[in-house]
Amino acid sequence: MEKKNRTKFNVSKNPADRTYDGVVYDSKAEMLFYRDIVLPRLASGEIIECRKQVPFILQEAFRRVDKDGKDVAVRKIDYVADYEITYRDGSKQVIDTKGFADSVALMKRKMFWFKYPDVDYRWITYSKIDGGWVDYDDLKKARKERKKLKQAQTKGR
Repeated sequence: MEKKNRTKFNVSKNPADRTYDGVVYDSKAEMLFYRDIVLPRLASGEIIECRKQVPFILQEAFRRVDKDGKDVAVRKIDYVADYEITYRDGSKQVIDTKGFADSVALMKRKMFWFKYPDVDYRWITYSKIDGGWVDYDDLKKARKERKKLKQAQTKGR
């Protein structure tokens, strides 16, 4: 049986595919975003700081009593954003590069919105057909529209 060269999220298991300037990124998209978007804007002064792999606590740890009356520790729920970017004007954005959002990512995004309502939090993805780096939710809408259009064209034949 042939061994898979990618994870379940289609990330290459070969670190060379997602390495730039000696840094291994979690995904190729994360690496390309840094290389193609962040670095040029850091050089121009538009971005004044970029932090990578920024941790956020979505829910604090707590203790509870289980059905047997035992005191049980419940671990905190962490989230690690790909980037926290500070712009020249002082504004900040928390950015995650997404190729695919599973149910855990969707749940953590909801928790993030609830816990940090004032943070400008974005999921972005790369889509050649849509012109490059786009908002993840905008891409989903565009794909849905293209699918609907294709189905209508197929139906009309």
